[in-house]
Amino acid sequence: MPDAGDVPEAERSRLPGERVVIVSWVTTVVFAVTAIGDRAGIDALELPATVVAVGFFLVGMVVWGIAFVRAVGRSRHDEITLSGLFFLQGTAPRPIQVQLLGSLAIAIVVAAATASEAPFGVMEPVLPLALAGWWGARYGEFGPRRTVDQRKRP
Repeated sequence: MPDAGDVPEAERSRLPGERVVIVSWVTTVVFAVTAIGDRAGIDALELPATVVAVGFFLVGMVVWGIAFVRAVGRSRHDEITLSGLFFLQGTAPRPIQVQLLGSLAIAIVVAAATASEAPFGVMEPVLPLALAGWWGARYGEFGPRRTVDQRKRP
């Protein structure tokens, strides 16, 4: 096993799950280009905008399911919260949280701004939300699961 001295500086400085962040931004940009182009009246983008929005929604549903199943598996030992899983509150490094939630915010703004011309676009933000959940389920740092006696009682 290589020690830290054998790993290039660029590799050591990487944050976990960077590929998830890249996928989130790439899909958000593809969605934005097709949806905004369709909204701008580029007829050639009408079908691609619909296919991209519906396709990314369907992929998002699958990714969401995988994230949920992984989180359920981790919940045997970790105290999983929805805010920590999908919004990465207290579970991800700040740069990861900002990037994944930034991608989600852009997708929501584009979906809202283009909904009159590309109505299927309102479903696309499921994908960046699901990718944030996938990151949280895979890399998120949750505390240990508390026993029933440790939980607050009403």
